[in-house]
Amino acid sequence: MRIGLGQFDAVVGDLEGNAERMREIYGQAVEKKVDLLVFPELAVCSYPPEDLLLKKHFLDDNRKVVEKLATNCTDATIVVGFADHYRGKTYNAAGVLRNGRLANVYRKGLLPNEGVFDEPRYFEPGNKPMVITLDDLNIAITICRDIWDIEWLAKFLKNAGQIDTLLNISASPFHLGKIRTREDIVSDCATRLKCPVGYCNLVGGQDELIFDGRSMFTDAAGKIVAMARAFEDDLLIADITKKNKTVHIEPQPNSSGADIGLLEEAYLALVLGTKDYVRKNGFSKVLIGLSGGIDSAITAAIAVAALGAENVTGITMPSKFNSAETISDAERCAKNLGIKFMTIPIGSVLEQFNGSLEKVDGWNSKGLAYENLQARIRGTILMSLSNQFDALVLTTGNKSEIAVGYTTLYGDTAGGFAVIKDVFKTMVYKLAKYINEINSREIIPKSVIDRVPTAELRPNQKDSDSLPEYDLLDKILKGYVEEDKSAQQLIDEGLPKEAVSRVIRMVDRNEYKRRQSPPGVKITPKAFGRDRRLPITNRYNHSNGLK
Repeated sequence: MRIGLGQFDAVVGDLEGNAERMREIYGQAVEKKVDLLVFPELAVCSYPPEDLLLKKHFLDDNRKVVEKLATNCTDATIVVGFADHYRGKTYNAAGVLRNGRLANVYRKGLLPNEGVFDEPRYFEPGNKPMVITLDDLNIAITICRDIWDIEWLAKFLKNAGQIDTLLNISASPFHLGKIRTREDIVSDCATRLKCPVGYCNLVGGQDELIFDGRSMFTDAAGKIVAMARAFEDDLLIADITKKNKTVHIEPQPNSSGADIGLLEEAYLALVLGTKDYVRKNGFSKVLIGLSGGIDSAITAAIAVAALGAENVTGITMPSKFNSAETISDAERCAKNLGIKFMTIPIGSVLEQFNGSLEKVDGWNSKGLAYENLQARIRGTILMSLSNQFDALVLTTGNKSEIAVGYTTLYGDTAGGFAVIKDVFKTMVYKLAKYINEINSREIIPKSVIDRVPTAELRPNQKDSDSLPEYDLLDKILKGYVEEDKSAQQLIDEGLPKEAVSRVIRMVDRNEYKRRQSPPGVKITPKAFGRDRRLPITNRYNHSNGLK
């Protein structure tokens, strides 16, 4: 029997569009003589549909699309994920389409409820395994989390009879290095059940989440014998045969996902996330405030890779505090990228604003409010141009800055999508060098990479005037934000007590800013937003009990 894993970039809520894409893949599969075609978890409505699942008409339309897909695709058996409303309850389900109809439905048994997941809010757990028989092969159907608890799965399938192959349809969100965990999970499943496993994962960007594909087949010994491409649609095919009660798997040489490193993973995820967010939300063009610094340069480079240079405009908005070098570097970066470039000085606007505000007792042009006024003027200019030209503003703040509130509310946080909001500053520098390397030329000017980081909102300003050096800052943030370590644990690991306490206070007090900032691509195990949900009003002191 020939099995195909059809990973593709689905769009949440686009039931007909997703079905049409599956019909296209089905056509390719039939040409390649696939007997059983497998699509990802919730492929019909895409993942996660969130509160769409609370709408009865949405659930009804899900089932109608599945039934129509069955009548259109009769030359092969199909397994497809959809939201199933059955006897008053909603399930995360896999439909088996055979002979022109929805023949069987499997309902997901384990529902994740941590991190970005809140499936128990919407779904009831299924309690019955499903094994279908094709060409004398007994094939167990599972959905995503079902295989992540191998003890539960073994018990769940205990009375299901002989299993020759297991299929798992998945919508497993990406973060750096997660593919290794998935490989281990799928391999453990194969060795424990002593059968080959076909794992089909979703592709694409959905708001903050990225799905990286990399569907795979393993043999019964747990060896990964084929893997689909990363961050792209793909159809991965393998032949499975049974002789003398032994099941063999032989992948077809149609495609293979190459092993890629963390920097390439990060770059591809950022590009896909930006492309999908912009286009799936009805935009084709973007605007970026191009300051001459490394964050805006990286954001522009990713936007060009995602959307094409013709759809990206860089805008520099200098004040009297911007150096000739940064203004020149902004223009050089735009030229290297081949994007449209505009200069809109804000000096006169700043004077007018300041002149009006000077009428307020206590206002002065020496403090933080005056510095942030410049950022807010720039944000207003960008949003006005966005409104005029129907172009989405991409913000340029990185995770290090966003974590500690080194951003201006309604200033550099103003925009529609935060491309690098989950990228620590130390990784921003690595990405800059990587982008130059893969392009075999200088995209990000060397002077941008080498310059001491500065917001240029006052004379001779450096980021380190307000923050610890980024190497230290990122170590503290990684421990506190991503690993949920206490202040004492970080200090016990050798990080300086004063810096730890200071950074933690900054992180905690700036939750209100992050809550009002735009979404951005998730690439780490714990991103701000869906992953990390802390109260804005919060007086818990993480420094209590420090030695």
